[in-house]
Amino acid sequence: MQKAFGLWSAVFIGIGSMVGAGIFIIIGEAGSIAGNIVWLSFAIGGVIALLSGYSLAKLAVRYPSRGGIIEYLVQCYGEGFFSGSMGVLFYLAQLISLAAVAKSFGSYASTFLQGGYTPFWSNVFGVLIVILFAVINLVGANFVAKSENIIVIIKLAVLSLFAITGFFFIDPELLSAKDMPPLINMLFAVGLTFFAYQGFSVITNTVEDMENPSKTVLKAMIIAISIVAILYISISIVVLGTLPLPEVIKAKEYALAEATKPIFGDTGFRIMAAAALVSTASAINATLYSVTEIGYTLAKKGELPKIYEYNVFNSYEGLIVSTIITLPMILFLNLSEITTIAALCVLAIQALVHIGHLFKTEETKAHKHLISLAILGMVATIVLTLMYTYKKMPQIPYYIMGALFLAFMTEVTLRLVTKRIILRQTIHLPEYLKKKKNKDLER
Repeated sequence: MQKAFGLWSAVFIGIGSMVGAGIFIIIGEAGSIAGNIVWLSFAIGGVIALLSGYSLAKLAVRYPSRGGIIEYLVQCYGEGFFSGSMGVLFYLAQLISLAAVAKSFGSYASTFLQGGYTPFWSNVFGVLIVILFAVINLVGANFVAKSENIIVIIKLAVLSLFAITGFFFIDPELLSAKDMPPLINMLFAVGLTFFAYQGFSVITNTVEDMENPSKTVLKAMIIAISIVAILYISISIVVLGTLPLPEVIKAKEYALAEATKPIFGDTGFRIMAAAALVSTASAINATLYSVTEIGYTLAKKGELPKIYEYNVFNSYEGLIVSTIITLPMILFLNLSEITTIAALCVLAIQALVHIGHLFKTEETKAHKHLISLAILGMVATIVLTLMYTYKKMPQIPYYIMGALFLAFMTEVTLRLVTKRIILRQTIHLPEYLKKKKNKDLER
């Protein structure tokens, strides 16, 4: 059978996943921390993403599975409580990300109202969009999935036009060294900017449907991350070069749309806000799909179905449970705080994957020094994010420990009640035969 993904289709899905809600949510928050040198934060985040992408690409070729990161955890750490708990934690972190994206959708949607942005309408629109896509997925309609390519083209066109045109309207004074914050602030923002690249890992989930994955995965990863890094750096320069920092901080929920006003006026604001709505809506749909279909199924059943296509295997239970958990998060939680916790958890899980990868390099044929640099980048990002967040949220270590405890207890409960184990989706044939021979000898 002809495979669905070649090099450029894999690059396209990677770009589409990265240039989702991330840049619309993060540019204002990161800019409020790093000021006019936030572009350096995006550059460093891009380098760390490239190193992480290299490690994940090598693992994807060796362990091809739609389970992605959860599969690599099981391969590196075995089918035990630890890898199972990390799988559950990854699922919960995705739900928090879903709630944050929905909140961002609500923020941009409320700017279209006569009274402008308000927290109340932000919550209302956030809840409604999640319910809407939950219903669409329950009905089994796949037109949203088929429209993803069109959505990607629209948002890339709008962002590229803004980035290119914006360079002609930059005020050099706003980017001058006299307004530059301390360099440490730029490092503190790296954790947020890296979060805007998070979608690159979706390329590894397509490896089973990819032509010549041994060559395609890594190439697609490098091309996709490099293109997105150039776009993010350009956008961050334009935003901080056209808007004074106080205005970026004031409008950080919709700073990217606000930055179009000096260039295109109110029309530009509406177009960028509309692009944000389309982008965040597609991200919500994609996240609902991955969370309910892959995350929930692996967390509960421990394995994926043999036939796995969009809306062929419908996890109605997973979709309903995920939606029920997400809605209260939108309404009652401080998502700027809880999203930081989720981002730290995802960073920690990826760091653990890379650490485990160090012991699998003979199988994956990866360069150990590049894996080590990926680990160093992840750990440094986690430490810097914790240092900055601790000033505003001293209780964050307790929240993270609470998240770990919740994931571990969920894993224990699932094992006791359902007797399930998160299993390897791929088997290394020589290793399997060796174990089988040993068992036969014991008999």
